[in-house]
Amino acid sequence: MSSDYTKIYTGNTFITQRIVSDLREMGIEPVVKDESESARLAGFAANIDGDREIHVNNDEAEKALAVVKRVMAEKKT
Repeated sequence: MSSDYTKIYTGNTFITQRIVSDLREMGIEPVVKDESESARLAGFAANIDGDREIHVNNDEAEKALAVVKRVMAEKKT
């Protein structure tokens, strides 16, 4: 099965929000996959602190990965 999207990041809510914000500032509209929120909405017990995934269009993946690298480098300092 082929997909038009590439997963660029998996991690906690706070870093995900930062990356999503930076991507949107660049005009890239990411798709955030949140299994815990999906489970909660479906009525199942869920880990509230579950990881989120960020996906972007394949055409924007290279630029988006540069944003992820920058955010992660800032986190280390």
